[in-house]
Amino acid sequence: MLTVDGYLRLLPKVELHCHFVSTMPATLLVELAAAHGVELPTTDPEQLFQYSDLTDFLVAFRAAHASVRSPGDFERIAYEGVRIGVERGNLQYRECFVNPQYFAAHGLSYRQVMEPIVSGLRAAKADYGVGFRLITAINRRDGGAAALELVEQVVANPIPEVVGIGMDDLTVDGREDPRQFADAYAVARRHGLRTCAHVGETPSATLDDVRFVLDDLNVDRIDHGYRIVDDPALVARARDLGTFFTVTPVSTTICSGWVLDPSHRIAAMIRAGLRVTIATDDAMFFRTDIGREYRESLTALGFGREVAARIALEGVEAAWCDDDERAAMRASFACQIAALDAAFADNAN
Repeated sequence: MLTVDGYLRLLPKVELHCHFVSTMPATLLVELAAAHGVELPTTDPEQLFQYSDLTDFLVAFRAAHASVRSPGDFERIAYEGVRIGVERGNLQYRECFVNPQYFAAHGLSYRQVMEPIVSGLRAAKADYGVGFRLITAINRRDGGAAALELVEQVVANPIPEVVGIGMDDLTVDGREDPRQFADAYAVARRHGLRTCAHVGETPSATLDDVRFVLDDLNVDRIDHGYRIVDDPALVARARDLGTFFTVTPVSTTICSGWVLDPSHRIAAMIRAGLRVTIATDDAMFFRTDIGREYRESLTALGFGREVAARIALEGVEAAWCDDDERAAMRASFACQIAALDAAFADNAN
């Protein structure tokens, strides 16, 4: 008998907002930290991830990056992350953010970071059939000049699977402040890279940052963007433009203290007709997975099977894969969803 919970777990899924290091299981982080002499607050995976807010979380996020050093580390994380996504939520395509600037502190070059990740993801694709692309993420903490240098490295070292840039973390003074990265984004666009940006994520974020990345940076996707619901005119403009939003429900309960219910900003974005896709953000740190985000979060937000299926299909349209891969994925998702709908209907008869 196919329940709603089972339907949501088996629904084919695209994930477009997850940070590479966060896709590994906590047990692997403990192992890698010990191997590289990185001290963690505790080695008990059940007690490892306790935060008061986004800033507190980012301290742990940076420590996790310090625990990843060798090509084998990168390959294992890449492969394990896909395995978990498939087993817990029928993941079929993923785009990860990778932060080369974190790893540069340990002497790793851009290619030394990206190439083993690609190798691990290729192996996972061969075993699980999960397509992928990578997004080079600017560390806002390092400032605009470092961001421009990073984008120039991406351009000078083309890797077919690296298709875009984004920005995450926070500036040194704790802001999103996308304006100081405008030059880096201009270079990225000039060289054909896709663009996205983390903005409007928390109660302290500004609506103006969302407006800036939409109207001035002209990003292809907005990561989070929750503050947009404060301005109905901006919501209407994003809806008319067809802008995609990658939202991460569980993370908002930890970084912002928001309750997952029908009054949540993500629920308002969906009801407003914005093109929303669902993702985990930092699965290991927030004790979530792509299956849980659909099974528990969407249900708590007040949505059922039909909306979940529509969001799954929006993920296909929002993905930065090539046209042939998108067409094949679109057809596959339609067939899988039709089969799930038929099985669910049989239960009701």
